[in-house]
Amino acid sequence: MEPKKSPQANVGRNSSLFFAIGLAVMLFITNLAINYKTYDKSNIDIGQVDMDQLDEEDVPITEQLQMPPPPPPPPAAPEVIEVVEDDEDVEETVIESTEADQETEIVEVEDVMVDEVEEDVEVPFAVIENVPIFPGCENEQGNNAKKQCMSEKIQRFVTRNFNTELASDLGLSGRQRINVIFKIDKTGNVTGVRSRAPHPGLEKEAARVINSLPKMKPGKQRGKAVTVPYSLPIVFQVQD
Repeated sequence: MEPKKSPQANVGRNSSLFFAIGLAVMLFITNLAINYKTYDKSNIDIGQVDMDQLDEEDVPITEQLQMPPPPPPPPAAPEVIEVVEDDEDVEETVIESTEADQETEIVEVEDVMVDEVEEDVEVPFAVIENVPIFPGCENEQGNNAKKQCMSEKIQRFVTRNFNTELASDLGLSGRQRINVIFKIDKTGNVTGVRSRAPHPGLEKEAARVINSLPKMKPGKQRGKAVTVPYSLPIVFQVQD
């Protein structure tokens, strides 16, 4: 039995070619659809350029700076110069040289006497070579013994002459401490008394007692009388 169709009419013979062509066409159409964009024509205004408006543009008027007028020219020199005669005679000052020459006489200068100015040197009581000597300590041997004698004599003098009842009269109680600083000058007198206490009344009383100390033999350093500063603490108990 013979087939009815012609072998050349077989559609499935080129199916792969047709599939590839169709696939390519579909991909191309899909790409166009994805990248396709639309715009609202009502919002697009390209405008038109009016060249006449550019010609009629207003140019702002700039302010011109007013320059100051030039300075007036200097006055012209007079054509005729008048000569004024000087009737007064001017004495010239002659400056003589102070340099000496061979004819200058040399004056011999005798010995120049220079007055020595004595300085008020202060030497602390602890390091002085010869301490001030309190009356009654002249027979003590050695510098240390004279120091000890002087300290004891001053403390005994202050104890006898200080008014200890003054603290109770001022309303103070308990232990009272007064620090006194003074100097024994080159003549042996007490000077420069300064005191510090809890009450001005005690300071005044301490200064009174120290100023009444007797005159001493001044201290010496390298054989010369010097000023010696001295500090003295005064401590006493107020009886309640």
